[in-house]
Order: sequence, then C-alpha cells, then structure tokens
Amino acid sequence: MTEINTSYDVKSQPPGWERQNTITSSGIRVLVVDDEPTALRSVARILKARGFDVTTAAGGIEALGRVEKDQVDVILLDLVMPGMSGLEVLKRSRALSERVEVIMMTAFADVDSAVAAVKAGAYDFLTKPFTSSDTVALAVEKAAERGRLVDRTRRLEEELEVRERYGNIIGSSPPMLEVYQMVDSVAHSTSTVLLQGESGTGKELVARAIHNRGSRVGKPFIPVNCSAIPENLVESELFGHLRGAFTGAVSTRRGLFEAADGGTILLDEVGELPPAVQVKLLRTLQEGEVKRVGSSEEISVDVRVVAATNVDLHRAVMDGVYREDLYYRLNVITIHLPSLRERPEDIPLLAYHFLRKYALRSGRDIRRIALEAMRALRSYAWPGNVRELENAMERAVVMARSDVIMPSDLPPSVINAPEPLVTRNVLLDVPFASAKKRVIEGFEREYIQEVLRRAGGNVSEAARQAGLDRSNFRRILKKYDLN
Repeated sequence: MTEINTSYDVKSQPPGWERQNTITSSGIRVLVVDDEPTALRSVARILKARGFDVTTAAGGIEALGRVEKDQVDVILLDLVMPGMSGLEVLKRSRALSERVEVIMMTAFADVDSAVAAVKAGAYDFLTKPFTSSDTVALAVEKAAERGRLVDRTRRLEEELEVRERYGNIIGSSPPMLEVYQMVDSVAHSTSTVLLQGESGTGKELVARAIHNRGSRVGKPFIPVNCSAIPENLVESELFGHLRGAFTGAVSTRRGLFEAADGGTILLDEVGELPPAVQVKLLRTLQEGEVKRVGSSEEISVDVRVVAATNVDLHRAVMDGVYREDLYYRLNVITIHLPSLRERPEDIPLLAYHFLRKYALRSGRDIRRIALEAMRALRSYAWPGNVRELENAMERAVVMARSDVIMPSDLPPSVINAPEPLVTRNVLLDVPFASAKKRVIEGFEREYIQEVLRRAGGNVSEAARQAGLDRSNFRRILKKYDLN
C-alpha cells in the first residue's frame, strides 16, 4: 500500500528531525475509532506505548459521544465503518469541537477519499497497514501540535482585541502590564514624562497612548525627532522664528510648541539636543512660555511634554554633556520600555499582530505561523526590538508561498541565529560534561556579541564594560570567530 500524506513528508526531513521537533506525547488525548476490534486494539497499543492518553470507540455514535463528553486533541478515525461513515463522523466532530484534529485511516489508497476528507477538515490521511508504528505516532504528534497552534492563535487574537485599546501597543507580559499601568496613571496628569528604552521599543506608541487616554485627546499630538533636525535649525523648529531672524528666514513661522498648544509634544531622542536649546527648553518647561528666534516677546503655551531617549541621560549629566537641571525637569515620571529580549513571551502575540496587518494590506490569506518558524522567532535576540520583528513579518508575508509562514520565509539573520541558552531539552541528550561545555560556550558567545553591540563595535569599550582586559576580550572574539 502507498501512504497518502497530505500535510507533511517525514522522509524529506533531516536526520534527527523527529527527536528535535516533536512535542512530548504526555498529555495528548487521542480517540481511536475503528469498527474492527483487532485494528482498534493494535493502534491503541502503539499510542499508549508512546505515552499518549488513549480512549477507543467502535463506531461513529460512540465516538461522537466521547467527543461531546471528553476533551479530545486528536481523533484517529477509520474511513469505512457501518452505520455512520468516517466522513460523517469527521464533519460532526469538527462541529462539536473546533480544536480537535482528525486523522483519517483506510485500507484503500483512494485519492478522491483523501481529498474529500481534507476538504471536510481532516488534518491527515493514512493508509493501513501503516508503514511503521512511528508513522502513526508522528502523525498524531504533528496533529496535536497544529491543534495547539490554532488554539494559541485564537487566544492571541482575543488578546490583541483587548490590548489594542492602548493603540498599537501589543503585549501581555508582566513588563508590559507595568507599562499599561503607568500609562493609565499618568495620562490625566500634566507632569512631564520621560520614556526610556532601546530603539524600536515603541516609545512613540506609548506617548500617543498617554495623549489619547488623557484629557488632551482630540488636541494636537506633535512628535519631534530631535536627532533628525539639523543642529542650527533645532531652536527655530521648536520655538519658531521671526522673518529675517537668520539667513533663510523669509517669513515669520511659529514653532512646534505653539503648534502643539493645548495638546502634547513628544521630544524623541531628547538627549541629542544642543546645549543652547537645552537652556531654552528648560525655561519653556518651567514657565510655560516660548520665545521665537529673533523676538523678545514671550508667548504662553499649554503643552504636555513627553520626552523619550535611548541613551542614559543620567550618565550624560555625569559626563557634563547634558544639563542636570533639565534632566531633573524631564525626569519627573519615568516609564521604562522593555526590550523584546526582556519579554519573549510577547513575541507570538506581536508576530500574529504583524502577520494580520501585512496579510490584510497585501490581500493575502495567510493566517498561521509554522511551529518551526515560531521557534526561530522566539529564539532570536531581536537587537532592533519590535521594529525589527515587524520588518521580519512584513518580509515573511511577501515571501510566503502558502497560507502558512515557514522558517524559509523569515530573514536569514533570524533563522541562522545561534541556538539560545534557554533551549535545554536538547542538552538532555548529551552527557553532563558536554552539556555544561555547550552552555558555557553559548553564554560566552551571546554575552560578547551583546556587549560588543552595545559598545558600537568598539573593542576597547566593550572590554571595559565586560570587566576584561583587552587581550582576554580579543581572545574570546577569536575563539568564536567574532572579529
């Protein structure tokens, strides 16, 4: 007999694939349905020997009763049975439980039957006799994986509906719950808020959420990237200027603080402001007034200021490059935005959010992320944080060749990333000494890469941050070919 397999090809997988990618059979509830007692006992015995929680049914009516009464993950269902056919049982089972996955079994390699079963919602189609016991067990494990993935997707979508009340800020991890709590706490105050976090952590989204959930909603929200404005134009952009105040000032122009009157201004990358502008900003924060370049007139403004930075302003004060009085005026209320490394449990939620966004934008019906692809997403360090993840998912939607995001659709930097230290199950397959050596080497590599990244590639500075002398640091770089 030829096995008709509609969802995966075991033979095409690399050596060791079953051990590395199957989920544990413990806790997977399987219902085997077959009117032949010998076949029923044989399949049940195979699955029980591999740790599955197995129940059996000798016909369609009994099977539906178990599905309705018990929580079943996977049904192994014979296609040809007296009374109620396997296809009818399949349709009714799917109606009773959305999360149950069904694998059809038959002694006849009928392509038409396989197509009909898949159209009716079957996950897979196997022919009897099976090529091996492992074929059955592996099919059940993969079906259970898919069921859990679909269930997880459904719950993620429900969480997205809840979290989108904070705009497009996505996350349900403890660090993000603290952010939501802080947003709600400060939204109705007039105090200056300082948002601190790495690039790509969503500082502008949080600033908008503070504005939209406060009394200033409906009034202007003006985001300003201070680092993107030429140094000689920053003062004019923020506070305005009179005609003829400087070369090129052909007309009088109001600044962004005046444009934001009654609303909120976000000063992103506030640590990049030149010293002269720091002085004027301090006066504006203290007095609620601005003075246009070339004017002696003070103009009152009512503006809520939210500042954002990805640098350590306190360190900048200590180094003498940032005004201490301005720092304390900005740092009335501080909200720390966690990096994606600090909240890996939010990666699936964010990934599905961006999948839905870009699939809708491109008109593609892509609804799922394969388990292997999700593992790659969760394993990657995401130095660019949420912004990098969004770019990766946009690329994946463009590259996808089916309705499922596969590992090959992700950027090479993601799928080729070193295995994270948290992957412990693989280490259980090697002796203690080897496992320990792998963990230590993994730690050294990840630590050195991260400290080098934070030092902007400067080896001397990275060695100083790591507390190592330069020669030892270079030795580790050479060891892992990180030069």
